Amino acid sequence: MFGFRPEDYSDQEVEVWPENWPAFSLFQYLQTQWRVSMGGPTGLDYNVMHHKLDRMNPPPDEYDQLEDDIRVMEIVALGEMNKKD
Repeated sequence: MFGFRPEDYSDQEVEVWPENWPAFSLFQYLQTQWRVSMGGPTGLDYNVMHHKLDRMNPPPDEYDQLEDDIRVMEIVALGEMNKKD
């Protein structure tokens, strides 16, 4: 119906740079926290994201950067999930 299909994934490994690892890990943690409407995914549940960020307790500048990084990944993921074949 929506989302990724097995054929959307390649066997190619992707390297995550160390400076991106915190955002990548947080995005993985949020993988089950998509808000969904009749039309499909609409975005991540930011309440859950902020709760997790608060528990991680990063310095304010890192907190803001993680929010920005997640937003970028969310926008790209939504674009991929909402593509029409």
